[in-house]
Amino acid sequence: MAIEAYCVKCKAKKIMQDPVESTTKNGKPITKGKCPDCGTTICRIGAAKK
Repeated sequence: MAIEAYCVKCKAKKIMQDPVESTTKNGKPITKGKCPDCGTTICRIGAAKK
């Protein structure tokens, strides 16, 4: 499953590595992963589509 998210360090959309579904403090779904180029944590609001 390829999830695209914006990397703030690279200033471009990247394909997320090792995506993990999580929730924010207020209970909203979020998907977190790593940028393939710089290794920074990148997030996408919303659950990953299956």
